[in-house]
Amino acid sequence: MGGGTEAVRALLSAKPRAKLGFFPTPLHRLDNLSKILGVDLYIKRDDFSGMSLFGGNKIRKLEYLMGDALHLGCDTVFTYGATQSNHAMQTVTACRRLGLNPILYLNAYVEPDEQDVRSNMLLDRILGAEVHVVRGESDETEAETEQRCIQMGKAHAARLEAAGHRCYDVPLGGANPIGSAGFIGGFCELTEQCEALGVEPEHIFAPTGTGGTLAGLAAGRHLTGAKASITAIAVSDKQRDYEAKCAALASESLQWLGSAERVDAGEFTVDRGYFAPGYERPSEAATEAIRLLARAEGLLADPVYTGKALAGLIGNIRSGRVAPGSTVVFWHTGGATALFAEREILGALTEA
Repeated sequence: MGGGTEAVRALLSAKPRAKLGFFPTPLHRLDNLSKILGVDLYIKRDDFSGMSLFGGNKIRKLEYLMGDALHLGCDTVFTYGATQSNHAMQTVTACRRLGLNPILYLNAYVEPDEQDVRSNMLLDRILGAEVHVVRGESDETEAETEQRCIQMGKAHAARLEAAGHRCYDVPLGGANPIGSAGFIGGFCELTEQCEALGVEPEHIFAPTGTGGTLAGLAAGRHLTGAKASITAIAVSDKQRDYEAKCAALASESLQWLGSAERVDAGEFTVDRGYFAPGYERPSEAATEAIRLLARAEGLLADPVYTGKALAGLIGNIRSGRVAPGSTVVFWHTGGATALFAEREILGALTEA
């Protein structure tokens, strides 16, 4: 489309939005890591999105999701994820800010220790969320346990609705057309910051899980006509139709905004080479990337999302897919609370 950011912001301004985050989040150059990797590397700090110290990319989505919940007169919000889900914790913080009641159904990918509650589960407890931990059964896949969480949440919501409450369902990762709109705005924000700095990025790298962030970035790129390529590093195993689903979600988000534009799966790349051995399972490449960023820049990434995405960025540079001297933006989506999670998530990061 190439309509620029003003036209996109006009579409966004017509939708209900709860003011939750501190935007724009910083964009700055990583001078030391740029020298080490041989590229012109910038970092987009959505770990600074607010509203607490433990913000992240979900806050952008939650501004529109919670805006919709308030517009519909809801008093209770349900959402889902892993026990250490950043999305779930950020949803709870948003609910507390807005006077809504948060209820979580969480899948135990890694078994939590009730005698040593850590990281996001500790924050969920301090914030007073109603938390239901759902453990996988012996004959279930992780995806099946995930679906059981969702069905349990929906049944719970139905009971509350029957008792007179108004419930709002936020999907895994906030990945629906309303949530993804937050990252259409995020792409506009990045574009405006780059213009102010006189920077023209050739590549944008970000982690991708449920696909909502990727869909919003792809839709924002499409609407603004930006030239930078988007590469999303998968943090969990993805089916072959993942790109098509993300493109469809991007198009649905544009439709929700009132745009007839459509996003094609060829407008972005999903790199599946860095998620192994699995979601919330540490990898040697991510551990190396986390240590490199920490020791070169004093900045922290996490072993679940941003560490694997950074490993993907480094791998793409070392392989030559990203040419020497290229201008690159790494989108830091937050999640450093995982550095204080269970040892199974941290892996070799606990070693000297």
